[in-house]
Amino acid sequence: MLEYLLTDAWVRPSSFLVKICPRESKLRERFHNELRDSPVAAFNSSLIVFEALARARGFRRWARIIARNSWFQRNVVFFLRSQLSTINYQPILLSYSYTALEPFRYAKAHGWTTVLVQIDPGPEEEAIVAEEAARVPELAAGWQPAPAEYWASWREECKLADRIVANSESSRKGLIRAGVPSEKLAVVQLAYESREMKDQEPEMRRARSYPARFTRERPMRVLFLGQVNLRKGIARLLEAAQILRNEPVEFWLVGPVQVTNSSTIVHPERVKWFGPVTREKAAEYYRNADVFVLPTLSDGFAITQLEAQAHGLPLIASKFCGKVVESGRNGIILEQPTATYIAAAIRDCLDKPKRLQKLAAASRVHDEFKIEALARRLRELGATL
Repeated sequence: MLEYLLTDAWVRPSSFLVKICPRESKLRERFHNELRDSPVAAFNSSLIVFEALARARGFRRWARIIARNSWFQRNVVFFLRSQLSTINYQPILLSYSYTALEPFRYAKAHGWTTVLVQIDPGPEEEAIVAEEAARVPELAAGWQPAPAEYWASWREECKLADRIVANSESSRKGLIRAGVPSEKLAVVQLAYESREMKDQEPEMRRARSYPARFTRERPMRVLFLGQVNLRKGIARLLEAAQILRNEPVEFWLVGPVQVTNSSTIVHPERVKWFGPVTREKAAEYYRNADVFVLPTLSDGFAITQLEAQAHGLPLIASKFCGKVVESGRNGIILEQPTATYIAAAIRDCLDKPKRLQKLAAASRVHDEFKIEALARRLRELGATL
């Protein structure tokens, strides 16, 4: 279905960038072998120049985000004008939210169809985070709402979009409450496949091993992996860790830390901070953890759920993301992402290692979250345009 992929960075294994980038650089991951022969337009050199100038000019937070979004849109429109201005068919331009405005304006001026993939629930999510920031100001230093121009541009994107794709029912409902017409919206869940999934069949997959009981010498290892911020429910998770401070449980927080004063809240022996890691290193944490926790307050989907399942890891997740967990079968759904509910779910696993073993045995990526299912849904969406 792909005619062109336009992206900010595309780094082939033979690229000079691979040779000069540190091994932990995420630029090395900006390539997929299955698209090696596909037409890809990337703006590697321009991206490097932009990031250097943004740093030199002292752009921070929203100023940097908005400048980067504008930079990307200019590059996309330049490509469309220079490479696709004489095409003899009417394509579908699919773009992600917050970077779609200028490409959509160009597309609509040429009679193209536009599809906006909305990565989150929009303004409603910001309101949720603002409320959390007011609740725990000691963790929220530096958090700022988006400027008015950010949301004004987004609303114009929504107007220009023929269809808008949400990745979860939770996200779709949030967008409707933000004023997006329901008839424009379609839910298309994300997909995840990896090398680990070659061993997805239960009889082929290495079974997870849990002790008869957890002890201080062998604590239960609870993994959180993703952006360590208020939106993902990190304040609630740290409060749960405080509740469980005398229990044999260890929290592993993996990902970029976007809160302040966090390490002073709980005992360092109970919470371990690992910071951002490569995809390869993340796989190690998935393999070595006992349970994955996602107490998110708002999420477009949260693909880390599928990554955890690809490693046979049971999940404790909130309802405010993609519906991946079947509560009681492959994980536990939190009725509310509060410290009390999180602590209760973790304690339940702590007290019943055999139940944890059963949840792990049933944890795998189902067919509805595989590439074929995503392709089918996109074709169905295309047929309605």
